[in-house]
Amino acid sequence: MFDRSLVAIVTPMHGDGSIDFQAWARLLDLQRANGTAGVVVGGTTGESATLTDEELRELAARACDQLRGRVAVIVGAGSSSTAATVARVRWLSELPIDGLLLVTPAYNRPPQEGLYQHFAAAAAAARRPLVLYNVPARTAVDMKPATVARLAQLPGIAGIKEAVPETARVRELVESCPPPFAVLSGDDASAREAIAAGARGVISVTANVAPAAMAEMVAAALRHDATRAAQLDAPLSGLHRELFVEANPIPVKWLLSEMGLIGTGLRLPLTPLAPEHHASVRAAARAAGVLS
Repeated sequence: MFDRSLVAIVTPMHGDGSIDFQAWARLLDLQRANGTAGVVVGGTTGESATLTDEELRELAARACDQLRGRVAVIVGAGSSSTAATVARVRWLSELPIDGLLLVTPAYNRPPQEGLYQHFAAAAAAARRPLVLYNVPARTAVDMKPATVARLAQLPGIAGIKEAVPETARVRELVESCPPPFAVLSGDDASAREAIAAGARGVISVTANVAPAAMAEMVAAALRHDATRAAQLDAPLSGLHRELFVEANPIPVKWLLSEMGLIGTGLRLPLTPLAPEHHASVRAAARAAGVLS
């Protein structure tokens, strides 16, 4: 379930910030038809910080109903409060989802023992598998491999999305966490190298706009065809870079709008992609073959 190419899917919105559920259905169909193994609903790319619980519930329920087990549905459940995270894990576990993604608490910067106890409490409350999410560039806290290895021993904790783009970090996680614990890359630009180091796949931003290409590249990397994986990854390299020219998901939502898949809606404090970046994002999309 937690392997291959998974997408950290955007939340499409109207100009007033309300969720565009017709576009949501289009995006889910696009991923299902192009080889994506799973969708992460309400993650960072889905503007989790501004979604209400009611919106998250409806997004997840619609995804489950539409994908019907053909594509895994994983829902973002993390927050900076352990009590709030536990409560969210409980009610999300009532939905027919396949897993929960829990980011490390942001801003309050807990120590490693605090991280361990936070995720242990969530695991004790969950009735769905948990995937940890370490992204220190956003949260200002780095969960170390030794802490992850402790958590990997707990029932219900199935893997980690590791967004530290270092092969050595991936290799240490793979070696310290026993099977079937899954290490997934959280960085498109280094995903191919991460898989070569033992990761089982990637939770991708690029897959929002190039799902088939990402699925094919990851499949080649997983079958240890390094030459083919590199060939497939080369045209995507511009997207891996330019989709982070401003804070995610600003560039990827702008590009999806250019592709005619969603509108231009974002929620403050995010703002539309600055005009000076339009040409470089378009060029990357054309090089990847996703924009004419």
